[in-house]
Amino acid sequence: MSKNLRIAFFGTPDFAVASLKKMVENGWNIVAVITAPDKPSGRGQQLSISDVKHYAQEVNLPIYQPEKLKAADFIELYRSLNIDLAVVVAFRMMPEVIWAMPRIGTINLHGSLLPNYRGAAPINWAVIHGEEETGVTTFFINQEIDKGDILFQQTCKIENADDFGSLYAKLKEIGASLLIETLSKIEHGDYKSSPQEFKPTDKSAPKIDKDILEIKDYSSCESIYNLVRGLNPVYKPFFIHNDKKYIIKKGHYSLEKVHEKPYELVTDNSSFLKLTCNNGYYWITEIQAEGKKPMDIKSFLNGNQL
Repeated sequence: MSKNLRIAFFGTPDFAVASLKKMVENGWNIVAVITAPDKPSGRGQQLSISDVKHYAQEVNLPIYQPEKLKAADFIELYRSLNIDLAVVVAFRMMPEVIWAMPRIGTINLHGSLLPNYRGAAPINWAVIHGEEETGVTTFFINQEIDKGDILFQQTCKIENADDFGSLYAKLKEIGASLLIETLSKIEHGDYKSSPQEFKPTDKSAPKIDKDILEIKDYSSCESIYNLVRGLNPVYKPFFIHNDKKYIIKKGHYSLEKVHEKPYELVTDNSSFLKLTCNNGYYWITEIQAEGKKPMDIKSFLNGNQL
């Protein structure tokens, strides 16, 4: 069966590019790419374009950048495209007039195993909470955020060495492949969607707030380890020492009896630096003083006494 579905693709960051690229490579009929408007950035305030727009331009896909999805002119334009199915990957909240318009519906690719980790930052929070497994989900969008009927899912192991960046890279590729499988099943009518069944143990994934970046809770060295992994390399977890800010890039932990009070820094000012927790130590292996470049701990201590 040929890929005759008229598809609209909604997305903005590079996470979405992996899916769009896979759709193009597999011959899907993408009649519209909707992405964020160009925005001024940098010192010169030159217009920057989204990752999705950059790729869509390379492969000559039709691009639309509405300021407001509810704008009458965009709604009329979208209606005129006669979309069979819309695909959403890492895009802003959509009004019902848009997601309900396609003949089959609008599907979303989400970076977790729904209903666990609904929200804006599912990959971060899965690592922050120390999960051993996560995954991706395709589902039909409805009026409630991340609560539509589930189509397909694919799991992914979270390795001890993973941080947000490495897990993000894995999931965008796994998600792209799952999306292609989902599109094929939909076109052939070989699918059944299932309502989500929320469990009390399921966690949410709100947008990362700056309030969690400062390390204040020293009850668990493992929790600090997971927080640092879950934020890096995009966000900057830090601690304050002598009124100075130090960003933690990498580290590991050891569960053991401690002799110092929690939050104390322990160092030989030569080869190691560790934070004292109630149940052990968090050992910092790469650090960044505010306004400086990241350094391995030995190089840092060679020029800084704490």
